[in-house]
Amino acid sequence: MSAADDPLWSLSGASTPAAYEFWSWRICGMACLRMALSYWRGVEPPTVTLAQECLDAGAYVRRPDRVDGLIYAPFCSYVRSRWSLEVGSCPELPTDQLASHLSAGRLIMLSVHARVRNPQTEPPRRGGHLVLAVGATTEHLFVHNPSGLPGDSQEFAAIPWPRLERFSARRGVVLGPGAGAGSFSPDRYHHDVAEKTR
Repeated sequence: MSAADDPLWSLSGASTPAAYEFWSWRICGMACLRMALSYWRGVEPPTVTLAQECLDAGAYVRRPDRVDGLIYAPFCSYVRSRWSLEVGSCPELPTDQLASHLSAGRLIMLSVHARVRNPQTEPPRRGGHLVLAVGATTEHLFVHNPSGLPGDSQEFAAIPWPRLERFSARRGVVLGPGAGAGSFSPDRYHHDVAEKTR
């Protein structure tokens, strides 16, 4: 199905089916932000609405046939001012630092190759797609993947640490709950990961 033929296109915040089709393959970062906002703020803004706000903030640059971005510095400024989350861009984000961020109660928008939906494949390069890292064990990183396969690699998808190295660009955006977040405990992640991955 073409994205323009999706009967639920209007839920995205797009003004037309064509606008939804244009953005639908380009807003993995907005899907990650939306998940974080749902978790900490209890709100789920439409993804194309978030993309438009980021466009206005300079975090995206729209071209006739493509979008440049997500540009981390203006994105972080937008998230901080608009949503009062703690946020920092990490042009260098080594794999061995991810677990410590997660155990401290943060979420990570991590740049990986889109083929990470099947970690056993070999990606042609690293990066280009954003997933939301939500938990870790000694064996795996757990992510919510906007382009994952429902029921398989979309929610709490387990990526073995050695395989992650092949996909990760080792950069991303680290998010924290900020002021006004609901009660948060890193233990909640560990519980959720344990429950979802038994």
